[in-house]
Amino acid sequence: MMLASWNVNSLNVRLAHVLSWLEANPVDALGLQELKLIDAKFPTTAFSEQGYQTHAFGQATYNGVAIAHKAQAKDIERNIPGYADSQSRVISATLVFDTLEIRLINAYFVNGQALDSDKFTYKLEWLAHLQRYVSEQLASHKHVVLMGDFNITAQDQDSWDPDGLRETIHHSSIERAAFQQLIDAGLVDTFREFEQVEKSFSWWDYRMLGFQKNRGLRIDYVLMSESLRPALTRSWIDRAPRKWEKPSDHAPVVIELDIDRL
Repeated sequence: MMLASWNVNSLNVRLAHVLSWLEANPVDALGLQELKLIDAKFPTTAFSEQGYQTHAFGQATYNGVAIAHKAQAKDIERNIPGYADSQSRVISATLVFDTLEIRLINAYFVNGQALDSDKFTYKLEWLAHLQRYVSEQLASHKHVVLMGDFNITAQDQDSWDPDGLRETIHHSSIERAAFQQLIDAGLVDTFREFEQVEKSFSWWDYRMLGFQKNRGLRIDYVLMSESLRPALTRSWIDRAPRKWEKPSDHAPVVIELDIDRL
């Protein structure tokens, strides 16, 4: 089984990329972030033609998340229950694989812009509610996966310039503490379960030859509950789509599970 996450930075612009990638990488479920379109404009038919059902939570111009999946899905939930948020950032579903169920949470974390901004205050508030929600899901479901664009570098090794960017947005101690709280709640950073190439990133700025110089950040993650750890066989970042014409500034992140190990 393979699960993937990808911030596509406008599904309208990148739909052909997504469909092409899915054809070459027929994952069982794909979480998409930054759709930048309303639900009525979501290309449901294009996904169904490739064997995927979809659930979307869109928003005009900004944000928006979706899950494309081959398995049956139930208990679809949009946004964080108990938190009034006008932005479309979270969609959750329980995916049913025969007798195995995985609660999949796909999230587009708040960027925050700058540490002294109102947007950063919103980010911290949003993170607190997400942590509560994830803890509730872990208590209610045996197997949980949290994926998405986290807009946080978990550690220094997740940044191309950890010293120069220290205590700036995505690199602040308070953001990293929030990330660690998710780990402490019972989640595993799948990427760090394996030896990885140094300076492995999932996002590169469009400006100043960011990708060509590998000046990137690892801000896209697939975290999973400890219960799934025995099944994890691989976790990687697929850099290939970042080389395509007019790419997203993010690359897909993918995990592989051998569910027979559970």
